Amino acid sequence: MGYHRAGFDVVGVDKYPQPNYPFEFVQGDVFKWCADNSIGSFDAIHASPPCQAYSTTVSLHNNTHPQLVEPTRDLLKATGLLYVMENVVGAPFHNYFRLCGSSFGLRVWRHRLFEANWEIGMVPPCSHVQHPLPLDVTGVGGPGGRHRKPSSLAQAQEALGIDWMKRKELSQAIPPDYTEFIGRQLMREVLRHAA
Repeated sequence: MGYHRAGFDVVGVDKYPQPNYPFEFVQGDVFKWCADNSIGSFDAIHASPPCQAYSTTVSLHNNTHPQLVEPTRDLLKATGLLYVMENVVGAPFHNYFRLCGSSFGLRVWRHRLFEANWEIGMVPPCSHVQHPLPLDVTGVGGPGGRHRKPSSLAQAQEALGIDWMKRKELSQAIPPDYTEFIGRQLMREVLRHAA
């Protein structure tokens, strides 16, 4: 949504169904899809490989998760397009910047790293003082704890600035304010490359 607000036409690709996705959607493996389709008609790519292998909660799970940051970076570089890759703190990123919900006045601290193959401008700093007890929109558990869980779907949606997702989707989502901030700068970069 943030990229759409910044002026991009958005196409999503995921191997799992995304029935609430608000834009054109292709269900499939992104590695295969990129190999089988002409992506030269796109201006840029944003990739969010699975984060579970890099998350601070990885030790709480008994199952193994794929480590796809490096293969995703290789794929992005091979396209020759401008790119942004997103993941959790702890992911093996190069030349990254970090965004936080508090930087945009949101009621979440959702820290996410972003790696890009172009220069990003000034990044807004965290402002945790705005919400010293943010909502915890991870997982799908009920209210409680220091980082309180939302009391309703509407409260979780409001905290992230997302009104089209269900609770489980919200637990994985990044706020559109992040990609709108990035997208406005990316649009300038796209236009500069086109000139």
